[in-house]
Amino acid sequence: MKFRPCIDIHDGKVKQIVGGSLSDTDGAKENFVASKDADYYASFYKEKELPGGHIILLNKSGTEAYEATKRQAFLALATYPGGMQVGGGITADNAAGFIDAGASHIIVTSYVFTEGKLDYDKLNALVGAVGKEHIVLDMSCRKKNGKYYVVTDRWQTFTDVCVEAETLKELSKYCDEFLIHGVDVEGMQQGIDKELIKLLAGVAGVTFTYAGGVRDMSDIDIIEEIGEGRIDFTIGSALDIFGGKLAFDDVCRRTTNGNKQ
Repeated sequence: MKFRPCIDIHDGKVKQIVGGSLSDTDGAKENFVASKDADYYASFYKEKELPGGHIILLNKSGTEAYEATKRQAFLALATYPGGMQVGGGITADNAAGFIDAGASHIIVTSYVFTEGKLDYDKLNALVGAVGKEHIVLDMSCRKKNGKYYVVTDRWQTFTDVCVEAETLKELSKYCDEFLIHGVDVEGMQQGIDKELIKLLAGVAGVTFTYAGGVRDMSDIDIIEEIGEGRIDFTIGSALDIFGGKLAFDDVCRRTTNGNKQ
């Protein structure tokens, strides 16, 4: 079990937002807005020797705000080349540019869906552009009718893809890892989605990073127990570096990759 740090960027600023609150018209409900740029956090993670974290661009591609956010992301990638993944507005056409800028992987969700259905042509185009080994599929999901379904368009739109073992095993042929936010608990600091973690733990031979609801060390203990030590995790709003109460160094000491204090 590894700790994967994060840098979420919105309107050109590092932020922590409440999951599911982001929209094109109303902005987002913010938990934290940083006074420092993204490269500060990338340098911090590099110093702590914490690879495999993710940078998420939260603005809609093609907007002026997205370009400001992208500039911040590129600052972070240049600061920690090969140390972080990046997602948000990435397609087969621009994916290689993010890898060239220093990303270890590109993270995609909305691009590989068309009208709520998985688009294998786009998925294959991504593999052709950067290779399976550089792809993370973001299967972030919300619960509907007792099952978890992938949500796209900044977590606002339900797809018809159910997050279940058979689907995840099939899609692992096209990616190196999965990033999965429990969107209904993301940014809430009210506890993790135990059912979702248990589901992921049942899929052997696949690398998952879980995000959503971690509030204290006991939640990390639960992730390790339910996830059988195989599910990596990320934390945002709860961390002291993002205005929360959970000490970053305590989290590092608790995990297999966080040995440098």
